[in-house]
Amino acid sequence: MIRKILGLVLMLGALVSTTVQATQAEDIKSFTLDNGMKIMVLEDSSIPNANMYLFWKVGSRNEVPGITGISHFFEHMMFNGAKKYGPKMFDRTMEAAGGANNAYTTENLTVYTDWFPANALETIFDLEADRIGHLDIDAKMVESERGVVASERTTGLENSNWRTLQEELKGIAFRAHPYSWSVIGHESDITAWTLDDLVQYHKTYYAPNNAVVVIAGDVKFNEVKALANKYFAPIPAQASPREVKTVEPLQKGERRTYIQKASVSTPNVMLAYHVPSTSHEDYYALDLLSSVLSEGNSSRLYQSLVEKQVAIEVETYLPMTIDPNLFYVMGVANPGITAVELEKGMISEINRIAREGVTEKELEKVKNIKLMNFYRSMETINGKANTVGTYELYFGSFDKLFNAPEAYNKVTPADLQRVAQTYLRRANRSVAVLAATEETDE
Repeated sequence: MIRKILGLVLMLGALVSTTVQATQAEDIKSFTLDNGMKIMVLEDSSIPNANMYLFWKVGSRNEVPGITGISHFFEHMMFNGAKKYGPKMFDRTMEAAGGANNAYTTENLTVYTDWFPANALETIFDLEADRIGHLDIDAKMVESERGVVASERTTGLENSNWRTLQEELKGIAFRAHPYSWSVIGHESDITAWTLDDLVQYHKTYYAPNNAVVVIAGDVKFNEVKALANKYFAPIPAQASPREVKTVEPLQKGERRTYIQKASVSTPNVMLAYHVPSTSHEDYYALDLLSSVLSEGNSSRLYQSLVEKQVAIEVETYLPMTIDPNLFYVMGVANPGITAVELEKGMISEINRIAREGVTEKELEKVKNIKLMNFYRSMETINGKANTVGTYELYFGSFDKLFNAPEAYNKVTPADLQRVAQTYLRRANRSVAVLAATEETDE
């Protein structure tokens, strides 16, 4: 068995090494336009396609009470017409050129992704420049999309126990920081945004000096630079957005909340522990700890809870984050198991790692998974563009991605035990219980 594990580690190391060698830091060239927009280019002619990832440095952390959810709202509005390309024309024009697109909003970023044949590059520049510089914030369209987002919020909370728990849990775990509200925002705020709120938000956060653009694929650096100067450079810079200065105070004791939901068949329990930002030196150990706890049938929580029929499922989640955030653990009880029993089992296994640590075998298994995932992310032009942008914004520089395999490999069992002891403590924990009926005090 040890030989097999060692062989797998060596194989994955070779694969990752080959991938990183195939894409070196010097292969990623960048330039910054006079308006402050940073553009990164990775030439890759493996297929005749390309992509453009636009990372906007705006998410729910940039909002304030009264306009929560507005970052996510723009994910909808950016597809609904601008000066040159009217309603629905963004998608239609891109599809006619053989392309496709998507977008997502997080607590930290809003990201727009375009995939297209390389010969459509100028069309994509034209489309993006139009909606960046001349988005049509039409009153009728705003009301239409407001209804869509309000419905999305309602159905999302109804259909996802995870979202229901997380929204309530964030509200008690964060007393000061804007991570306290969900990305989709408060219901009352969704109905209250004014046109002026929207115009000012777009002007501030969709300014070119607030973006990082990554273009990868069958393109040439000089071609990209020429098109960027033609289409993006004329868009004026704006004053820098206000900084998020709020620091969440130290939590000094466990916090709890309960949510009643009639449709829940068995109790759901979510734990959340305060942890540092992604750029912190403990990120890689925490990421590996998350996998030790929940990744695969041999993981700690699966073996102790799912195999023993205490839980139907158990999972962990460590989001990438600009500011200190939360490490989530969620379990769904088996029929006949109470929320108290489920929570006790989850905490018991976490505390066992803090007390006894993990084995070398466990750690090697999850390192293999991380290395393989890293390798896969760098196989495609889409994966490369997303990874380059992610490291640029969450780790402070794209070139740190080339140190990721080494950073994972350097983590020891003692590191996992240390971060469990440091962060996964009762006083640093918030607990949310979702059930059809609340348990009595007796």
